[in-house]
Amino acid sequence: MGIPPLQGNSREQDILQPRRKIIFHALRIVLGLAISLALIQLKFDFIEAFFYDIRIRLRPSPTLSDEVRIIMVDSKTIEKNKGIPGFPEHAELLSKLKTAKPKAVIYIRGFAPLRGIENQYGEEDRRGFFVGDDSSKARFAQAAKGLQNFGMQTDVMERHAEESKLSLSPPLDEISVYSGPKTADKNILAKDGVSRRLLVTYQNQKLMHPEIASLFNSDLQNIENIKGRLNLFDSEQVYIDFAKPGSFAISKFEDIQNGNFDPGLFENKLVLIGDDIGASAKDYVSTPFSRDANMTLTELHANMFETLIRNSAPQPSPNWVNILLTSIIAILTINVVLTLRPLFGLLILGSTALSFTVISLLLFWPFGVWIGMAHPFLAIFLCYYFFIPYRLIIENRRSWELFQKHQLLSQVEELKTNFISMMSHDLKTPIARIQGMTDLILKDTVTLSSHQREAIDTIRSSSSDLLSFINSILNYARIESQGVELHKQSKDINQLLQEVIKRHEFLAKVKHMKIVTDLEPMFSISLDPDLMKQVFSNLLENAIKYSPEHSQVQIKSSEVDGVVKIDFIDQGPGIPEDELPHVFMKFFRSKNAKSSPVKGSGLGLYLAKYFVELHKGQIIVTSLSGKGSCFTVELPTS
Repeated sequence: MGIPPLQGNSREQDILQPRRKIIFHALRIVLGLAISLALIQLKFDFIEAFFYDIRIRLRPSPTLSDEVRIIMVDSKTIEKNKGIPGFPEHAELLSKLKTAKPKAVIYIRGFAPLRGIENQYGEEDRRGFFVGDDSSKARFAQAAKGLQNFGMQTDVMERHAEESKLSLSPPLDEISVYSGPKTADKNILAKDGVSRRLLVTYQNQKLMHPEIASLFNSDLQNIENIKGRLNLFDSEQVYIDFAKPGSFAISKFEDIQNGNFDPGLFENKLVLIGDDIGASAKDYVSTPFSRDANMTLTELHANMFETLIRNSAPQPSPNWVNILLTSIIAILTINVVLTLRPLFGLLILGSTALSFTVISLLLFWPFGVWIGMAHPFLAIFLCYYFFIPYRLIIENRRSWELFQKHQLLSQVEELKTNFISMMSHDLKTPIARIQGMTDLILKDTVTLSSHQREAIDTIRSSSSDLLSFINSILNYARIESQGVELHKQSKDINQLLQEVIKRHEFLAKVKHMKIVTDLEPMFSISLDPDLMKQVFSNLLENAIKYSPEHSQVQIKSSEVDGVVKIDFIDQGPGIPEDELPHVFMKFFRSKNAKSSPVKGSGLGLYLAKYFVELHKGQIIVTSLSGKGSCFTVELPTS
């Protein structure tokens, strides 16, 4: 959140500023927690189911236990048997299967209506019941007795007061009936009709899947050992650890019926007998892999048994983990939106979402840990779109303030430039008159006393300094307003230096200084002679002004690798190291310069740097405090 400007003295600001930052950070945390707690109260089962299905589809298929076998009645079976196999055919199947000694055999399709509730089945459901008279039923029941843990699966569940509900009429009354309904999220949770769960208990009664699975995994005899259990209404359920469709080995009904099979495949295995005849959509279910109901009921139950045998049901993370993750992501999103640049903020949030997704997938694949993703992702979405308007308001306000400041500064700059230009031009005329009068007095034949001549010299020197200052101001104003155009000519650098040196010889003689030159002969180069004379004059004049009497100034020129170098070396007080980066700034003067009696505008070096850079060159300064300075001008030869 934006922090308003502080009022009062600097000490009060130093005290209040950290406190206000802490308050605003705390406020963001509180808002993030409030949004998280509000989100947690809402159920987003459809979104969570979508992320669950994505995990199931993307992960590698789990390694099966090899304890489940499927015998399937399909269209070819019906063709060979001249119809749906009835009790005689199934009795023959069980007799052959008995030799393989399976540990459990479960019919997934009911082969007879439950006693006392026959009328609950419609005609479409009756098509699944085997055809045959009482003698064939008795033969079937006798064959079933030879198999251990044989039974029929039903979707019907009995309550505590309905113990006799799950039973068959004679002569099938000794066959066990197991309650093992399939589930589908039709009216609850995701409400999309997808089967994702299996029932472990109903009203504290163990149902078929854990009962049969405990034969292969003894740990499941205690319900508490089943991983991933969750309470839903009067039942305990777990999510199915799905294998991809077609993962289970399927044997054909007619092969077993004819004895054309390897008994070792079924020894001590769980055998599920079902059908895949495509007669009704009710025989197929929608799964996380597809909403098109492309998995048979038999394969669905095989996945249920396999999940329990391996005890690999996905384990939803505790609610406090969901609250913690949602809160962290909400707080992070609020801070990112309110403090970072939009593009960088989106990059951070995108990276956070991607990292969270990858971590969730990695925890789900090998470990079966299911971290909720709906609330954290919605926290990013809501916090971003809730706080981005506030950020835009703050940014617009700042932009408007900057625009107003820019306009004001532009007006002030324009007034300043106009004022400087006007005053400079107006001052040049009286200064020129003063210089003319001093020259006239000095040329007059009237003899002046030493005091009078000293006064005239002082007036002349001061007017020259003032004129130099005004010229610097005019050059600066010209640069600020419209820039400077180059008028290049081919000139010899050494010749320009000689002209500049000759002009400043008198100033050096006044201070009893020597100007020592070391000029290397070189070809002419293209440059603006007037601008470069100003640069050289400024650097030489500074070297003379700030050097002590009876010292010397060295001027060197050379050409190295297509670059002309001109060095101005003085023996002045030097420039402190911390001031070197600022010497070319406009109006800047070094502490040593300010403490000296030499006057200056602080524009000379700024103008020199500007003129050199116009020529695509550069100006460099090296200096040690108390040991003089060296200003080097580098110009390209082409």
